[in-house]
Parts: sequence; C-alpha cells; structure tokens
Amino acid sequence: MNKEIIFVSGIDTGIGKTAATGYLATLLHQEGIKVTTSKPVETGMHGVSEDLSKHNRIAPFLTDDEVAQHYRNSYLFTYPASPHLAAAMDGAGIDPEHIREDNKKLLDLGYEVVLMEGAGGLMVPLKENLLTIDFVAESGYAMALVTCGRLGSLNHTLLSLEALDKRSIPLRYLLYNAYPNEEKPIDSESRKYLQHLLKTRYPTARWVDVPLLKEAE
Repeated sequence: MNKEIIFVSGIDTGIGKTAATGYLATLLHQEGIKVTTSKPVETGMHGVSEDLSKHNRIAPFLTDDEVAQHYRNSYLFTYPASPHLAAAMDGAGIDPEHIREDNKKLLDLGYEVVLMEGAGGLMVPLKENLLTIDFVAESGYAMALVTCGRLGSLNHTLLSLEALDKRSIPLRYLLYNAYPNEEKPIDSESRKYLQHLLKTRYPTARWVDVPLLKEAE
C-alpha cells in the first residue's frame, strides 16, 4: 500500500478521538499494516502526552519502536485550551512545518500509515490564522472522522463532512464510537443514516465501529 498520513478528528471535542485512534491502529495492525500514531499538539498536560499514553494502552505494539517515540508528539502545552491559545499561554508558538516533518519522519522509519490525532475539532485554530482543517488540506492528509450516536451527532457529522468536501479532503474512515452510550432509538437511527450516507456519497470510505474500551478510561 502507499504510505499515508491520516488525520483523526471528531465532530466535536470529547467525542472519543483518542480511543478511536488507538482502536483503528489496532485494527490496521491486525490486518498486517505497519502503523503508528501521533498526537502533534496536546494541551493541558505536563511532561507527557496523556493521549499517546492512552493509544499505547489500547495498542501496546505502538511502543515497540523507541526511535519513533521522539516524533509522535511535536508540542505539549500546559494550559487546557485550543492549540493557539495554549501555545500563547506558555509563551510559545506552533510551526505547522515542524508537525509535518515529525510525521514524515515516522513514514521514513518504515511505517505505512501514521494516524495523527488532532486537538479538538476540525475548526479549532492551530494558530491564530490557521484552522486545523486548513492545515489538513494544505498538508494533503486524508481524514478519519470520529462520530457517535448521541443527540445532535447527525447535524455535527454532516457539517463536518461538508467542510471536508469543500476543501477536497478525502474521507478514509468514519469511526462510529460506542461512547457515550445513548438512547437506542437515537443511536440506531444515527447508525443507519450514516451507514447509508457512507455507501452513497463516500463509497471508498470505510465504516468502523469503535467499542467501549476499558483501556481508554
């Protein structure tokens, strides 16, 4: 397969991107694909990326390559806010090219797929003048979008897909997260609606059910 960086984002913050990223990595690994994950920007942390630690708990093979660990987290900020604000609060900045280079080096190490988990949702500012979704488009990355069956998810999912289409960002995966548990009628209808949408509008994209994972707690 061609080497590829796939950006993992969600229809909202708190949608379960971290669990979904670790689970997708496990799935690809089981299919014989050499895959790793990255969390280029994480906020509200001190010293270590909690999201990468969660990836590693879900998919322990991610720690096998010690050299790769250096490139899996480009920026770690202490203030819990969007990247542009968290960087400013720490008196720092974010260089998009540095993120691209770190993740390219992971491909250079022999990985076929890098799952790059974003911070927050698609429209979160990476820098004051650069939205996350525009960084993805400019970088030429594909998208794995995380959604779920909670009330309001259909609206947020459709808005997110429209934003991707507008910027010609290809959808590789739609990750349907079992978290949070919702009322069955809402969850069942959301699942049915989105699966039909995927088949008709995004036939090359793959549907993935993400189960509840105790390692993600």
